Amino acid sequence: MKIKKVFSYALAGLFAVGFLYFARSWYFGSKTIHELLTENKRLKQAITNLTQEEQIGYAKVIEQRTIEGRVFTTIKFVETARDDKLKKILEKDYTVEGDIIHFDALIVKFGDKMVMDGKEKAIYLWRRVYGEKTAPERGLPIEQAGKEPLRYNDVLKILPTKQRDLFWSNIWDLANDPDKLKQYGIKAIYGNVVYSRLTKGFVYIFKINPAGQVHPEVVPEM
Repeated sequence: MKIKKVFSYALAGLFAVGFLYFARSWYFGSKTIHELLTENKRLKQAITNLTQEEQIGYAKVIEQRTIEGRVFTTIKFVETARDDKLKKILEKDYTVEGDIIHFDALIVKFGDKMVMDGKEKAIYLWRRVYGEKTAPERGLPIEQAGKEPLRYNDVLKILPTKQRDLFWSNIWDLANDPDKLKQYGIKAIYGNVVYSRLTKGFVYIFKINPAGQVHPEVVPEM
């Protein structure tokens, strides 16, 4: 009987220690992202060093066909490098129903607390592609939130790897917490959907302004 009691106490003790370890890890994990966004000068310097972006990629129609009265459009979607408009860093083909295509991006706008020179800075993440007959949540993925976007793999290079991972895995989750956004000096995190009727023979160039608004520019394909 005494052995059973000792075993029960030991089991309860192990459970308590495990719970405290989990709670401590969760607490300090949360504290670390707080410190990173409020106290880390190297992060603020990296965001301040962001150059103004213009072209961020393009899409063009590869094929359009009608099947049983339904139009399907196959497009090539390309994301280009920040320092070279001709360099492709992401290239994917998508087939969607319809000829009006939506391109969905997440935008983060930084305020004065995060930008040392006072100029507007923004980053973005391409989320998904979908047609007008498709619900957004069923769209085809482009990049995954929580991972470092290919376009920004050099922006936070002055930070240790763990801090870079911490930033990218948490930044998008702040969208639904206005109080924290204000506390951290982030003006807004929001979705920006651009859409257009895509036709073969044209290139749809995506551009972003300093305020973080994405818009397409249509030019004939050469």
